[in-house]
Amino acid sequence: MAECQLAVGEELRSAKDLRSSLLRLKEETMSRITIYTTRYCPFCIRAKMLLEHKGQPFDEIPVDADPVRRAEMQTRSGRHTVPQIWISGHHVGGCDELFALEMSGRLDALLKGDNHE
Repeated sequence: MAECQLAVGEELRSAKDLRSSLLRLKEETMSRITIYTTRYCPFCIRAKMLLEHKGQPFDEIPVDADPVRRAEMQTRSGRHTVPQIWISGHHVGGCDELFALEMSGRLDALLKGDNHE
């Protein structure tokens, strides 16, 4: 059987790796809150603290030493900075956007599933 290759960023991945990535992506989009982070990023820490303060569980995806996951984040968000946050499949953006939603009173509605901003 011929091996299928797909270019992602600078890397080539096999069909097996692609399938694994697609399954992870499906799981992430099904998760209520997904946040891509790096370990020492103060904005990541601040965003996670807000979500924790609100009692919201989230799936954290560290991209520090994982170029494939970072490429996934960049492809999904169109951005290269962290954090990148999704709530119920809706791309919120980064820490500043998350706090802007909080300050405007719209974050709680989004967390409850009301995606109308």
